[in-house]
Amino acid sequence: MIGADIQILMPEIILSVYAMGALLLAVYTTKDAMAPLLTWVTSGLFVLLAIWIGINGQGTNTAFGGMFVDDGFARFAKVVMLLSAAAVLLMSEAYMQRRGLLKFEYPLLVALAVVGMMVMVSAGDLMALYMGLELQSLSLYVVASLRRDSVKSTEAGLKYFVLGALSSGLLLYGASLTYGYTGTTLFSGIIEATSDGASLGLLFGLVFLLAGFAFKVSAAPFHMWTPDVYEGSPTPVTAFFATAPKVAAMALFARVVHDAFGGIVGDWQQIVAFLSVVSMFLGAVAAIGQRDIKRLMAYSSIAHMGFALMGLAAGTAFGVQAMLIYMAIYVTMNIGTFAFILSMERDGRPVTDINALRMYSKRQPLRALAMLVLLFSLAGVPPMVGFFGKLYVLRAAYDGGLAWLAVAGVIASVIGAFYYLRIVYFMYFGEEGEQLDTNRNPVLWGMLMVSAGVMVIGVVNLFGVEPIAAAAAATLVN
Repeated sequence: MIGADIQILMPEIILSVYAMGALLLAVYTTKDAMAPLLTWVTSGLFVLLAIWIGINGQGTNTAFGGMFVDDGFARFAKVVMLLSAAAVLLMSEAYMQRRGLLKFEYPLLVALAVVGMMVMVSAGDLMALYMGLELQSLSLYVVASLRRDSVKSTEAGLKYFVLGALSSGLLLYGASLTYGYTGTTLFSGIIEATSDGASLGLLFGLVFLLAGFAFKVSAAPFHMWTPDVYEGSPTPVTAFFATAPKVAAMALFARVVHDAFGGIVGDWQQIVAFLSVVSMFLGAVAAIGQRDIKRLMAYSSIAHMGFALMGLAAGTAFGVQAMLIYMAIYVTMNIGTFAFILSMERDGRPVTDINALRMYSKRQPLRALAMLVLLFSLAGVPPMVGFFGKLYVLRAAYDGGLAWLAVAGVIASVIGAFYYLRIVYFMYFGEEGEQLDTNRNPVLWGMLMVSAGVMVIGVVNLFGVEPIAAAAAATLVN
């Protein structure tokens, strides 16, 4: 029996053993001199595991008495997380090396964070969920403050740690209330206990759980750490924060509300709809005054999480499908956008001021065009793929009887378009200022072009993601 359980957890075990083995090897050999090799090997392993999970996954399997669930929904999230983490690691290698930040611990901390994410999205029990969440969080606290000689980076790590600890406390309190009122930590047991409705105490537990998850997805009003951590962390770390952990946290959110509280949709639907509206509008309005592109992307991510939560608020299988499609598109857009931000340099130093992009199109027409496509897609301008992502979640909300939420989403999307289009205006029509260096990194150039290409070519059939997301959602909501 144990052998069958271990077989189900094999991808997580392989990644964990690799991370610990590589850590020992690096410590006792050349240490930081191994960092570039470890970065490439870790990325390669992520891609191989993503292919393995995508091809081998069949049906729904549970391990350790239901504590770990391997189903279509978890596999979809894991493939997106692994591929995005691999892309971010590859993009960060040259940037970190030039600035003396490429330590051998960096790719291994990312690997351990990914193990935590994989456990999170497969959790079938509140304890397994917490273990995955903490492994991910502890790794991310360290990489946020990787630039130890920078006050901003240290502050980012500390702020993230303190607020992360607060969110973990809320989550644990919610979990203890849930256990107290249902007598079990297993999601299958909780959903049975709520078949006749939920008691007031259990609803309090649910609220605390959702508040803890809202911290992790940086949904307003639990977003306060996001702008500072995005701005203070090294840019490749910010790119990582904006991609894989967001997918993991949204998948965890969906897993808990449907697997554990699927019998009381009406009770959590209002909470998720509230988080969605507040996030969309705060992200859209607060980003307007930003001059630092990393802070702008932080508020952009808050708004995008609001849209993803809109799909979840519908409480239907189509809503979960819309959320999965939205997250896959969001991650692809962000990888391209951060590849562009990583290439913004002047005299070899990173530049994050939006004003530095004035008349960028004159000097780098192809890069400017790719960034224009990505910004239009982030804003949800048709016919870019980002528009279809928003269309899915709006339709899910409308079909789920939340027409008011769909209308609010359209208004927030129109407000949010302003700050994306302002960057386009600077690149094509602003007054010419000090020029940026020409960055010749082929990895960054490739990621930017591929991401922009996907935003245009994906219009045809979204690369077949739609039926895969539908099948994944069907395994969660049944």
